[in-house]
Order: sequence, then structure tokens, then C-alpha cells
Amino acid sequence: MLYKTIILKVVDGVARLTLNRPERLNCFNHTMHEEFSDALTRIEQDKSIRVLLLTGNGKGFCAGQDLSERVVSSSTVPADLGESIEKNYGPMINRITSLPMPVVCGLNGVAAGAGVSMALAADIVIAAERAKFILSFAKLGLVPDSGGSWILPRLMGQARAMGLALTGDPISAQEAETWGMIWKCIDDERFSSELEAFVIQFSKGPTRGFSETKQLIRSSFSHTLAEQIELEKQKMRDLGYSKDYQEGVSAFLQKKKPEFTGK
Repeated sequence: MLYKTIILKVVDGVARLTLNRPERLNCFNHTMHEEFSDALTRIEQDKSIRVLLLTGNGKGFCAGQDLSERVVSSSTVPADLGESIEKNYGPMINRITSLPMPVVCGLNGVAAGAGVSMALAADIVIAAERAKFILSFAKLGLVPDSGGSWILPRLMGQARAMGLALTGDPISAQEAETWGMIWKCIDDERFSSELEAFVIQFSKGPTRGFSETKQLIRSSFSHTLAEQIELEKQKMRDLGYSKDYQEGVSAFLQKKKPEFTGK
């Protein structure tokens, strides 16, 4: 597929998926949904990929849904917004969170609406200082979607999640870091270089161990402590036979940098 609204590049184990509608702050239309889904399929099938970088082109990361596709007036039949979640946003978020490799969101600018949920679906969010988050649903008489109402209270607590959702007020990347909403806020001038270094670090890491760690942490909310310890036991048993574990121990004992293969 020749993409018009996204850019996908895979080089040396790094997949870079860039939303590419800068004139619309990378908001989603029908074409972008189709192309993004196709890109995820390629990423899921490419065993050479060891990390995914998700970012946006231009001044914004993603402004959510392109409302120009939804003409609303008293003379039109109301759109079924639940259908959009069922067919597009829901599957997209579930697929992002289920990817076996680390997913890093390089938040280059504003994230609004479903764009917030999309960014927070990543395993690690690194934001430029200029970036901000806006849960704009309240301004439209809607509710946070695409998993936003689930993940926000878990990241920042109910009080802050409730205030963010009900007011629709923007918060800065620095505030998001302070509140535990994202991993790190980086000065605008250093953002690109530090983000790239971070992604390269993941591309050379123990990919299988990363994958199992992701699964453990994401599943922990539905398990008791005893159940979680049992899962940890199983995964430690499996990873103990991996080549990456052998390399890690060998490198540690020899005081050298490990050369992980992801196996």
C-alpha cells in the first residue's frame, strides 16, 4: 500500500510510524485509519522489528478525529460514534498495546481527544516541552474514548483524571511528567536527539525480555499478588533459557557491554 497519510520506515530493527497530516494536526480521517491499520499489520508480521517509534509530522502529534468528516446539523442523521470506536479506535488501541516490542511515543506536539489515548497506549511516552494534552471531549458533550477513561485514572489517579476529563483544560508536558502521566519531558532543542538515542537503545536490548515485561505489567491490574508472582515465576523460568540472558550474565561478569539479539 502506498501511504498518503502516514509514513512507515523500518531500518535496523527500528520501525518509525509517523502520522502525516500536518495541515490538520494529524487528526484521523477514514484514509488514515485504513493506512494505520495496514501499517500495524506489517509491524506485527515483521520479526526484525525490535522497537516501534510512534510520532507525528509537523507541529502536532494527533488531534484525534477529523470532525470535518462528520457534518452535524439538525437536518442530518446523527452519526453512530460507537461504530467508530468499534471499527477503528478500539481495535487500534488494542493492537498498539498488544505489540510484542516496546512502543515509544515521541510526542512532538499537541495531543487532543483520541490522540491522547493513542499516545498513552504506548509503553513509554517521551514528550517535547512544547507538547500538551487536551481531553477535548467535554467541549463536545462526549466522554473520553479509545481507552482514555481506563488508562488515565491508573496513571494519575481519579482526582486528576476527573478534572482533566470534565474541564477539557490543557496540561503541559511538564505537568504530565510531574503527574506520572508520561515517562519524560525533554527540552525542545534536545527532544529529537534524545528520543533517537532512547529508541536506538531499545533496538539493541533484550527484546524478548521487554515483551514479557510488558505483558506482566499490563496484565497486573486483573491479577492478585499471588497470581502475579506465579506469572513472574513462569516467565523467569522461560527467559532463563534464552540466549539474551546468557549474554547478559556473561557480559556482566566480563564487565563488557552485552550484545543482545532479542532471542
